[in-house]
Amino acid sequence: MFNKVITLIDEANNQDPNTEQHNGQSFPKESLYALRMSEMLTRFKPDADELMQIAVRAQHIQRWKSPRSDFEMNKQGYHQWRSALYIFHASSVVALMKQAGYGEAEQNRVYDAVAKKNIKRNPDSQLVEDVASLVFIEHYMLGFANAKPDYNEEKWIGIIRRTWQKMSDEAHEFVLAGNITLPGPLVGLIHKALE
Repeated sequence: MFNKVITLIDEANNQDPNTEQHNGQSFPKESLYALRMSEMLTRFKPDADELMQIAVRAQHIQRWKSPRSDFEMNKQGYHQWRSALYIFHASSVVALMKQAGYGEAEQNRVYDAVAKKNIKRNPDSQLVEDVASLVFIEHYMLGFANAKPDYNEEKWIGIIRRTWQKMSDEAHEFVLAGNITLPGPLVGLIHKALE
């Protein structure tokens, strides 16, 4: 069942029309993201059970099907989009789990984790959030910074601090112990934000 659902998740993400370059190769964007999530989970929490491996792999499943542009381009629209995404991703992975033969209790556990239910109180949701934050810092923060040249230092310190606040103490320790690669040009800002 586990291998089947991972294959189904990967097949879904391989349909992404958006691509990203990595090591000279072109990948469907969400397929590469899913692989990075799984790789980070292996580093951060190598003993994670198979349900959390599924949740982490499916965290962005078929994200391109729910574009930001479908919502108002303001703060409220952004939060509505994020909330809708959580439900979309959680529902999508649960449908694949059902197809692979998983029971209702297992589906519900993954749904809650991917939908980010009760972050800080639900260890599964917190784990998905931690891995997503670690992947963002290591792989996407610099690209995000380059795409926002109008953001000043104060705005960036706020973004870094908000990312940090979402993470558990365990994830903080993981970063501070040097277990992820920080984006070189932002290291000074990251240190300043965490002081």
